[in-house]
Amino acid sequence: IVDSQSVKASWHVAAETRGFDGGKKVTGRKRHLVVDTLGLLLVVCVTTAGLQDRDVAVPLLQRLRGGFATVKKVWADGGYTGSLTDWARIALGLDVEIVRRPDEAKGFVLFRRRWIVERTLAWLVNSRRLARDYEYLSVVNEAMVKWAMIRIMARRVAAAAEPQAEEAPAQA
Repeated sequence: IVDSQSVKASWHVAAETRGFDGGKKVTGRKRHLVVDTLGLLLVVCVTTAGLQDRDVAVPLLQRLRGGFATVKKVWADGGYTGSLTDWARIALGLDVEIVRRPDEAKGFVLFRRRWIVERTLAWLVNSRRLARDYEYLSVVNEAMVKWAMIRIMARRVAAAAEPQAEEAPAQA
């Protein structure tokens, strides 16, 4: 599942790596994520916030194909419309499905599959270091996203490995 998140940049972030996202009214960078159906990070790419999602999708999907050859289907939001679906099918063998907002929908609507990547973005923003972009280089920001995701996954593994507390036998 593919989506992006615009994040405000701190004052010391390199000016050439910052941009303005007109849709979100944010000056900073944009994190583009590809996650699996559990919400675990597969690929991350950090760009200037001024770039459109569909422009970054090509290198993002190429990274996905290079690291995960077994992936066959990708879900994306309306920001990835255009010739991307045909290109991905022909060049990479990926079936890209655009999950659109229904025309009659008003207010908050839960989209099939897309909520998973939104939840992952929320997990990442819970890391204080990722609430705002403080990194001078965008590759360091990518590393911080990976580091936060490793911490999230390690906590899950540790919680699963702990023995469950046994219930006390009932006294008669």
